Amino acid sequence: MDPDLFLVIGMIIGVLAIPSMLSAFSEGRAPRLGALLVLASGALIIVALQNKGGGYTIADLPHVFYAVIGRYIY
Repeated sequence: MDPDLFLVIGMIIGVLAIPSMLSAFSEGRAPRLGALLVLASGALIIVALQNKGGGYTIADLPHVFYAVIGRYIY
């Protein structure tokens, strides 16, 4: 599978983990789902970094994100 796709899915899952964790902390619950999402996000990002030959830089992330979205929408 495409490492760029893994990276984008990992970033999206990581962003979705933030509200889940904040909600659990504010209500005094254990952030089980948030922690699971963070682990899944980290695993996908690590797989993407290992499978990409030269790796990624911070400047590459917007281009990769828009390229993957453009590839699957159009």
